[in-house]
Amino acid sequence: MDAAMGLMVQNEWRGVTVEKICAAAGLNKRYFYESFTDIDGLSAAVVDDIADEVRSVTVAAADAAAQQPLEVQALASVAAAVRTLVDDPRRARVLLGGVAASPELDAHRTTVMHRLTDVLIDHGRSVHGVELEKDPLAKVTPAFIVGGTADAILAFVNGDVRLSLDDFIAQLATLWLITGNGAAQVARARIAPA
Repeated sequence: MDAAMGLMVQNEWRGVTVEKICAAAGLNKRYFYESFTDIDGLSAAVVDDIADEVRSVTVAAADAAAQQPLEVQALASVAAAVRTLVDDPRRARVLLGGVAASPELDAHRTTVMHRLTDVLIDHGRSVHGVELEKDPLAKVTPAFIVGGTADAILAFVNGDVRLSLDDFIAQLATLWLITGNGAAQVARARIAPA
């Protein structure tokens, strides 16, 4: 899968073959077909692997900080997700859409990102109150945060954001708090009795 990720970030994925992947990995085709049915299956597995790690480290960080103030929870969660992606920038590019891919991979990546957004929605409900789920902001805000965070991470790994990693994470966590708290405040005002 590491060889596949390498080819994906070199923008060679559209012309990739099983032979090319196997040569890059130093394996014969038999090993490929023992794990995957085709190239699309491999690319989906790479995306799933990255997303699963992001999800697990982020949830673990949130759980570990659950008794802390919301600011600490946000910083821990954002730090876990960002570090998982930027420690190997290829991971950020593959998961967040910074590489050219097949239409099938793009569709799969979109589905995976929606699942990550759902994790944020669930966390937001526990932090801000499940009653807010009836407000349209309950669905829009997490998608906005995830999409904006994805673009910011890609800008960071591409060198367009000139901050230290710690400062970058702190700024993202601040934006998560401003956006999440602001959306919750507006939603509460909408459902409050007049």
